Amino acid sequence: MKIILLEDVKGQGKKDDIIDVSDGYGKNYLIKNKLGVLYTKGSKKVLDNEIKDRLDKEAALISELNKIKEKLENKNITFKVNTGAQDKVFGNISSKQICESIKKMGFNIDKKCIKIDGNIDSLGVHKVLIELHKKVKFYINVILDK
Repeated sequence: MKIILLEDVKGQGKKDDIIDVSDGYGKNYLIKNKLGVLYTKGSKKVLDNEIKDRLDKEAALISELNKIKEKLENKNITFKVNTGAQDKVFGNISSKQICESIKKMGFNIDKKCIKIDGNIDSLGVHKVLIELHKKVKFYINVILDK
C-alpha cells in the first residue's frame, strides 16, 4: 500500500514523502491518525499543487527579505557607551539593543535573527550577522563609540 505522509513519522519518512507500508499499518495507524493519506492520482495531484504553492510562497518571502537585505547590508549602527579605565566598556551590546536600533531605522526584524559571535564589549567596529532566512544572510556594522 502506498501512502503520502501528511506529517513526519519517525522511522518512516518526512512530510510529503510517498512510502510503501503494509495494509494494516497504513489503514489502522497512518490513515486513522491522520498521519497520511492513500496514494492515488488525485492525492498525488493535490500534493504536487501544495508543494508548488509552498515553493511559490517561499520564493515571494525570499524576494521580500532580499529587499530588506539590500537596504540594511553593511549599514552602521552606532552606540554611545560609557567606558572606564583603559577604554573598557561597561556591559555589552545585546541583540535586543541592535534589534531596537534597526526598528528605529524602519525595519521590523526579530532579535532571534541577529547572530552575535562573542560579546560586543570593546570600542570599535563589530560585524554582526543578520539571518532573516536560511537563504538570506548579511552583515551590519555595530560601532561602539565614546
